Amino acid sequence: MAFLTEIFLSEIIKRPVLDPKGEDLGRVKDVIVVKGDPLPMVAALIVERKKNLYVLPWNSLNIFNKRILSTNTYLDSLALYDLNPDDLLIERDILDKQIVDANGAKVVRVNDIKLGGYNDGAVLMAIDIGVRGIIRRLGVERSCDGLLRLFHFSLPRHLINWNYLQPLRSKLDPITLKVPRQMIADLHPVDIAEIINQISPEEGSHLIKGLDVETAAETLIELKPEVQAGILTSMGAEKAADLIEEMPPDDAADILNDLPIEHAQEILGHVEKEDAEDIQELLGHDEDTAGGLMTNAFIAYGHETTVAEAIERLRHDAKEVENVYYIYVLDRKEKLMGVTSLREIILAEPDCYLADIIRTNVKTILPGAGKMEAAELVAKYNLYALPVVDDGGFIRGIITADDILDILLSAGHRR
Repeated sequence: MAFLTEIFLSEIIKRPVLDPKGEDLGRVKDVIVVKGDPLPMVAALIVERKKNLYVLPWNSLNIFNKRILSTNTYLDSLALYDLNPDDLLIERDILDKQIVDANGAKVVRVNDIKLGGYNDGAVLMAIDIGVRGIIRRLGVERSCDGLLRLFHFSLPRHLINWNYLQPLRSKLDPITLKVPRQMIADLHPVDIAEIINQISPEEGSHLIKGLDVETAAETLIELKPEVQAGILTSMGAEKAADLIEEMPPDDAADILNDLPIEHAQEILGHVEKEDAEDIQELLGHDEDTAGGLMTNAFIAYGHETTVAEAIERLRHDAKEVENVYYIYVLDRKEKLMGVTSLREIILAEPDCYLADIIRTNVKTILPGAGKMEAAELVAKYNLYALPVVDDGGFIRGIITADDILDILLSAGHRR
C-alpha cells in the first residue's frame, strides 16, 4: 500500500474513495480504530454513499494518502454499516474531545488527529491541539501559510504524541494505553487536581477512580470546593468515605462542610468511628475561626516521658500525622505545659525528660479567635504550627503554617 508518512484526519474526511476502476465508491465518513501495539490502529473506513454507510476494511485499501484513497473492492462487495456505540470512531469519539496531556499535566482539546504508517497498517500517532489544526479542518491551511510567509511568520505545530495522552471518558478505554494511565497516576496530586478542575465532575470522578486511594485523597484535597462537592456527590457514600479516611481530619472536615448536611452525614456513617469523631469535632467550629482552621492530628506526650521513649513512640505516631514540627508536652492533668522541637529532641540526652527541654512561653490561640489573628501570630513569631488551646488550657488542635499560607494567598487573590 502507498502510505504517506504524515496524514491528518481532516485531510481524508469527506474525501472520495475510488474503486478498482477509478470510480467514486463513496466518501469517508469516519475511521474505526482498535487497540494496537504500540498505538491504536486503523481497522476500517466508514464510507458514505447516497445516505448509506458501508464499512471498508483496512486490508482492502491499496492507496491511502492526501491525494488518493483507493480500494481493491467494488461497491457490491461492501457490507452495510450501522453506527455502533461500542465502536471507537475517530471523528465521532475523539475529535473536539478533551484529553489529558499526561506529559504537560493539562487538559487539551483535539483539533485534528495525525495518522502514520506502521508496518502494513496505519496508527493514531498524535493529536493537534493548535490553531493549525483548526485551519486545516477549514481547508485554508495552505493559503494561510502563504499569507503568513509574506510577513516572515510561520504558524507553529502543536502536536502531542498519543503516548502522552489519556482519554478522559471511559468510552475510550479500549485504546487506553498502560503507559499514559501510569503517567497520570505518577503526577503530583496538585497537577492532577489542576487537570480535574478544568473538566466536568463526571469526568473528574472517572479520573479519580483510576487512582489509588492515597493519591485520590491527596488530589481531592487540592481541588476547588465546588469540584470536590461535585465529585463526592457523583460517587457512592462508601467510596467517598474511603477517600475521607485517607485525609487529615481538618481537610476532611473542610470538604464535608461544603456538602449538604444529609450527604456529609451519610459519608461519615461509613467512616471508621475514631476518624469520624475527629472530623465531627472539627465540624463544630466556624470555618472563619482558629477552631475551623485547626487539625486535631498532632503529637503530644506527658512531661515525664523520656527523650528515648518519645523518639520510640514518635516512630509510630508520626505515621498518622501529616506534619510533625513540634512535640507538645502535657502536665499530669493533660493541659498544655510546653513545647519542644524535633531538633531539640534529637540533640537531647536519651534519658532526659521532656519537661527538661521544653519552652513554657508557648504562643497559643483560642478556638473562637479569627483566622487572620492566627495568621498574624504565625507570621510574627515564625511558627511552623500554632496550638489552639481552650479556656481550660487543654490543647484542642494545631494550625499549621501551610494552612496559614493558604489564607494569605486567598486574601491576596481577593485584592
